[in-house]
Amino acid sequence: MRALARKTGVFTDAEQAVAAELVSERLRAGRKSGYFFAFADLDGAPVGYAAWGPVPMTAASYDLYWIVVDPAVQRLGLGRRLLELAEAAVRERGGRRLYVETSSRESYARTRRFYRRAGYRRAAVFPDFYADGDHKFVLCKHLDREAF
Repeated sequence: MRALARKTGVFTDAEQAVAAELVSERLRAGRKSGYFFAFADLDGAPVGYAAWGPVPMTAASYDLYWIVVDPAVQRLGLGRRLLELAEAAVRERGGRRLYVETSSRESYARTRRFYRRAGYRRAAVFPDFYADGDHKFVLCKHLDREAF
């Protein structure tokens, strides 16, 4: 999964390490890890995945940690399908809100557009969160209603 994240050319080395860590934690602890995944493969090779989990100490809020799609198969709807699978799984577990954290860096512009088109709305901005000039955007979709 780390190699897949690296292929995108978007994620930093630190972000790639965190992506791999979530998978390792899920393999180690199973459902108790709080991390859930949907995977996509093509001819037996991984081409994408989504990762999400409940926000601790909340009644119905979840975080969407990652959607990663191999650049060779991007723009074919795979990212949207992975997002739909994650949203459905969250709903099945009683989740009503799904939050996405992303960066203001230009390399994340397509990511932000992707989530806006999927109905996510800006819930918060943390200026200079990751670094000077690199703001943290928190987006949210209310899964129990059409618009936020």
